[in-house]
Amino acid sequence: MKNLNYLDSLSQHFSNTEKMPVLFLGHGSPMNAIENNQFVEGFRNSVKNIPKPTSILCISAHWYTNGTKVTAMEMPRTIHDFGGFPKELFEVQYPAKGNPLLAVETKELLIPELVELDEKWGLDHGAWSVIKHLYPNADIPVIQLSIDYTKSAQYHFELAHKLNSLRKKGVLIIGSGNIIHNLGMVDFKNFDKDNYGFEWAIEAKEIVNNLIVKGDYQSLINYNRLGKALQLAIPTPDHYLPLIYALGLQEKGENISLFNDKLVAGSLSMTSLKIS
Repeated sequence: MKNLNYLDSLSQHFSNTEKMPVLFLGHGSPMNAIENNQFVEGFRNSVKNIPKPTSILCISAHWYTNGTKVTAMEMPRTIHDFGGFPKELFEVQYPAKGNPLLAVETKELLIPELVELDEKWGLDHGAWSVIKHLYPNADIPVIQLSIDYTKSAQYHFELAHKLNSLRKKGVLIIGSGNIIHNLGMVDFKNFDKDNYGFEWAIEAKEIVNNLIVKGDYQSLINYNRLGKALQLAIPTPDHYLPLIYALGLQEKGENISLFNDKLVAGSLSMTSLKIS
């Protein structure tokens, strides 16, 4: 009887809706959370013409774990997981509710993979620094799904497929990272120069964008075979894998549009995309 009641509760909670789009957002510097710039404007525009979500599921580069976890608390805390920034940034709170029922549903969808219901994490800056621009009133419940660092890009691409039914339940799925993300080579002197990238970053952006447009996702999954430019662009996979999740959620006949498609400080890209 308990299981029947639980399933009935899930059924009532997740009624069918128009299929939601999928976003990959190049979140860039945490300072984007408190600035008004061209990238923030791109974030806001990405949700202007879509239905209001019932909830948001975010896959952030900044929750990189051994195993897969999903936040399941009623009220996730705002995590300031950075240093060296102004006090104003540390004072930002994004008081969106969690959604424990959606966390359980996510866990069930990913069977036979083991997913831990997490009560400790919250919303890291990969999530709240961009979602606050999409929904500034914090009136949409948000959960996060972690990225298992022991698994391959192919694994994450296939895992994303299992989440697709949530899109028809009003859930907006967001991957948040940066396709080109080499912090060790950032040119801080030219941080504010518009669309400034090193030659290898320009090459990497062109390669990735062309593969996205062509729909050649297998090459993107095997990014480590794409040459030196991609090796420099993706020294670690944490910021790249949220893109793989977004691409894994695309269904046949859906279109991809790129926005915020610029380079920053030589070795970072803000390229974002919308699947609809």
